[in-house]
Amino acid sequence: MTTPQQETVPFGAAAASGARRPTWPQTRHWVLAAALAVAIAAPFFFHGFVIFQLTEVMIYGLAILGLNLLTGFNGQFSVGHGAFYGLGAYVTAIMMQRWGIAYYWTLPAAGGVCFVVGVLVGLPALRLQGLYLALVTFAAAVALPQLLKFHGFEGWTGGVQGIVVDQPDVPGFLPISADQWLYFFTLGVMLLMFAGASNLIRSRTGRAIMAIRDHPIAAAAMGINAPVYKTLTFGVSALYTGVAGALGALAVQFVAPDSFTLFLSISFLVGLIIGGMGSLPGCLFGGLFVLYVPNIAESVSRGLAGAVYGVIMLLVIFAMPSGAAGFVRHAAGYLSRWRNPPPEPAGQNLAAPQNAYIGQQQAAGFAVRQPPGIVEEQALRITAQEALTTAKQERSRKPK
Repeated sequence: MTTPQQETVPFGAAAASGARRPTWPQTRHWVLAAALAVAIAAPFFFHGFVIFQLTEVMIYGLAILGLNLLTGFNGQFSVGHGAFYGLGAYVTAIMMQRWGIAYYWTLPAAGGVCFVVGVLVGLPALRLQGLYLALVTFAAAVALPQLLKFHGFEGWTGGVQGIVVDQPDVPGFLPISADQWLYFFTLGVMLLMFAGASNLIRSRTGRAIMAIRDHPIAAAAMGINAPVYKTLTFGVSALYTGVAGALGALAVQFVAPDSFTLFLSISFLVGLIIGGMGSLPGCLFGGLFVLYVPNIAESVSRGLAGAVYGVIMLLVIFAMPSGAAGFVRHAAGYLSRWRNPPPEPAGQNLAAPQNAYIGQQQAAGFAVRQPPGIVEEQALRITAQEALTTAKQERSRKPK
């Protein structure tokens, strides 16, 4: 009794097939390094208002990242993150102007306050899902500007007049301007928080958060405490958006209730969808869209800026239905397949077993008829049909 031999692959062939594998992790690292180099060099090539705009893009990207953690990764819908953004901005303004605290200490304070408020908002939202949860966050977005204008809080918030915030001072050992320093400070905070979000998503906690989004019943069956994870995700999301609001107050140097309306929350949601839900780099593209597209629409037509903005948004969604991140993934996959096409699989010889059997019979001395091919088989069928037709005609001609 013999056992079939295992099919082996030569080492050289295996190495060649491994060499054809896409090297996306290495390519991603190079892309990230190049993007970081461009971000560091940008303030030395641009000045004034352009640096302010780039700083705002990073701030909006950080705020959208907070919304992405809640909606993109955990599946909880929110239209009230403009309230957390405004709350973080006011915490920074009050601490700097009323209490004289340094600006860099106000960022963790703003994040902590927003985390607590986010957990408190998330607690009653545990029994709500979908549109009902959106209504709770909608109420927060509508209520915050009115609370900031309330005369009982004017001593802290400044009421309708708002609060003027001093621009951060540049360290004495750095030969750069105040705008450049704020840009680099925002860049450092953004990189730190993006790294934290990336580690969170890749961790066991992140997998539990995404499991609740994808299969809540299966996640509960696996022992994941969905209420705890949902509440904590709401708090962390508010923390990120609150830190972004604190940076926004430092960049704009002014906070007022009318700066944090419901439209800001809708803008964050639009930036999330345009950038790509569930994508960290897509948040920055969403920040670009939120900042620049309204300005472009206003430059096209001041009277129809809203209509132009809507048309641009529809065109972008039509061109990139899965967001900018999905578009880049599809384009990278297509380019990888174009540059490194997969090897064509060797065609299976379906006639090989039959030919082997015929060879064995002929070697044994038996006369074996070769099976006809496709063309010969069709010819034989036509010949048989003609013969049958001729026989019928001859039968009809014979006298009965």
